[in-house]
Amino acid sequence: MKAPRFTKWFAALPALNQPQRLRVLDALRPAAGLHQVLALIEQFRSPGRHCPHCQCARWHRHGHANDLQRYRCFACRRTFNDLTGTPLARLRLKGKWLDYLDALRASRPVRAAADEVKVHRNTAFRWRHRFLDRVKEDRPARLNGIAEADEMFILESQKGSRKLDRPARKRGGVAGRRGISRELDCILVARDRSKQTIDAVTGRGPVSKIQLERHLLPFLDGDVLLVTDANAAYRAFARAHGIAHQAVNVSAGKRVRLGPHGAIHVQNVNAYHGRLREWLLPFHGVASRYLPNYLGWRRMLDGGRIASANQLFHLAIGPIHSKR
Repeated sequence: MKAPRFTKWFAALPALNQPQRLRVLDALRPAAGLHQVLALIEQFRSPGRHCPHCQCARWHRHGHANDLQRYRCFACRRTFNDLTGTPLARLRLKGKWLDYLDALRASRPVRAAADEVKVHRNTAFRWRHRFLDRVKEDRPARLNGIAEADEMFILESQKGSRKLDRPARKRGGVAGRRGISRELDCILVARDRSKQTIDAVTGRGPVSKIQLERHLLPFLDGDVLLVTDANAAYRAFARAHGIAHQAVNVSAGKRVRLGPHGAIHVQNVNAYHGRLREWLLPFHGVASRYLPNYLGWRRMLDGGRIASANQLFHLAIGPIHSKR
């Protein structure tokens, strides 16, 4: 639009009634969102760019495509942009990303998020798991001091699968066997007293010493005191790796006791389990294959650690084109 025509259009804005103003704002929102997203991509780009295909540090500009600057590598001659190699590569409608991230921070179900952002529900579902792909890996390096660990179990789900390896259950159903069986997904949660949390889906059925070595051992500080229930797997795990360990016999009603380093209990981690179960309810069942994404999503929200869509975008996109 030429300047005189724009000046005339702009001068007429105060004469708009409220529905017309809302229509104008609604029409301009994606363009404003696109500008914000491009500014954030520029901000989060690694200082020393490397080709995401071959890691070469020599490249040159090669035009624009899909609102992004395109580059070509001198070594492999392949082209790339700022999103190549990130979970957000090839996603469209960039102007709506930040609005969708606000819906993600508000824990909106798929259809509610789609209606709020005005995209198709399949797009909202695909965006959910693209944005959570790197969020689920954002864990503390170590748990320190007193760390509590315990498992929770939810019924395994093949929601959304075209082929099932078992008979279908109506509306989720219930487990066919009593107790902790292979029909339940085991979620291990460990949390220290400074509220740093790690979690993992260890598999089906009870947790084992080998699974604890894979999912818990890398995150424990050498001087940590591990507090668990009376599960024998924790005792064998702690003894094998020389980890200080205290157990509370929850089944006998002994939930808290005093120790030399403070109160010995697993109430902190059990409270986290309760918040996680309550948070999962509006989703009406979570497919087992996507469970790690939901655990990362809940961990991100716990305690208000992510306060804005910009922070979540940074977490989702990660460092852009840094050397591997």
